[in-house]
Amino acid sequence: MTAPSPGSETASAVAVDGGDLPLGGGLLALVRPALDLLEAGGVLAVISTASSLEEDLPSWCRAERHAYLSREGLPDGRTRHLLERGRLSVAAGEREYGIELPNRGGRVLSADMLAAVPMPERAGSSTGFAPRGAQVEPGGPQYPFSLLERDRVAPPDVAQLYDQAVASQWDAQRDVPWDTIRPLAPVLERALGQIMTFLAENELSALYVPARFLPRIHPYYAEVAMFLASQLADEARHIDVFLKRARAAGGGVGVSSVTTAQSLLSLLELEDFTEAAFLLSVLGEGTFLDLLRYIERYAPDEATAELTRRARLDEARHVHFGLAHTRHALGHDAGLYQRLEAAVRRRAATLHTAGGVPAHLQDSLTMLAAGSAEPKAVARGHEAFRELLDTMHEQRIKRVLNAGFTQEQAETISGLHTPNFM
Repeated sequence: MTAPSPGSETASAVAVDGGDLPLGGGLLALVRPALDLLEAGGVLAVISTASSLEEDLPSWCRAERHAYLSREGLPDGRTRHLLERGRLSVAAGEREYGIELPNRGGRVLSADMLAAVPMPERAGSSTGFAPRGAQVEPGGPQYPFSLLERDRVAPPDVAQLYDQAVASQWDAQRDVPWDTIRPLAPVLERALGQIMTFLAENELSALYVPARFLPRIHPYYAEVAMFLASQLADEARHIDVFLKRARAAGGGVGVSSVTTAQSLLSLLELEDFTEAAFLLSVLGEGTFLDLLRYIERYAPDEATAELTRRARLDEARHVHFGLAHTRHALGHDAGLYQRLEAAVRRRAATLHTAGGVPAHLQDSLTMLAAGSAEPKAVARGHEAFRELLDTMHEQRIKRVLNAGFTQEQAETISGLHTPNFM
């Protein structure tokens, strides 16, 4: 095959030597790639000794929307067939050529791919599941993707976050020292079971809410979908370890409160991707960082401390994505500040009858910090719980400021956040 020179994607003329190959006996494996190298209207010369091509090539060209131009006998007994590439057969875009991703310590990272093949500002629904950079044949179906704008979907550092997520995956069986668990006093065992129930319940919402948006994200922004998939894997692992810890020493799962149920339903009902990222990841999972740190601090054994520590590191990555996404979206839409604050207010209005922190959770967090039922210890546990609420409020304000809001907006939004924490 005579092909374009390195560095060029298309040519005006290409030749292939098909020998005695018939059209259906392997010749097309040479002809079709050669045509792909041509621009619309470019000419392909097929050199062949197969007499069957005199009828087969013109018929194939008509079926495939190319033009069969002519045939000519050559002095050596072979025949040269000339084909013109049809304009309707040309895939959209140019064929990739010459892209090489660097090898970084034996790893080729998604962030390198994002640098080599940047995301377009907007994607078309007719490209389907074609990877970013692929040529797309015309005439394909329309796909129901609705998140088609880069600035509504993809923060610039999403590929780096995905690389971090892949590198940080852990194994619940291998990495948690389950053998350090010992039976606790019944009141403490039940408290720990209640806390783990609450954590699992909220992580179930953190599993289902992002999953709703995955099929809406255009594959040109696949790094976002890939990151969310890693988040779903994290949440699945968290649900697993929290429920195992609840049952590991007989405490069992506890009570699911109405407050928690109402709060999590309000997240599941969100239809806007940025609102969901802000309410779930920045506010909810951000608040969970403080809760997990609290549980890790007062954990009764190494296994509980380790599983909450690892979950906290995963959640920090989810919060990072939520902050990056919110900052990026706010930077391209000044009206988004008011819409996000309005979303927080709407959620607060639906939960106005929910009351404060669910009673079973409040008592259990108090007992965890107390470490015993002795009155003085319980008093210390109660004080630790009150300090946790103050810390959550202060840290939420910092995160909302980090997202780009003013001090007044941040204080308002933090104060309106659900008593369910998530």
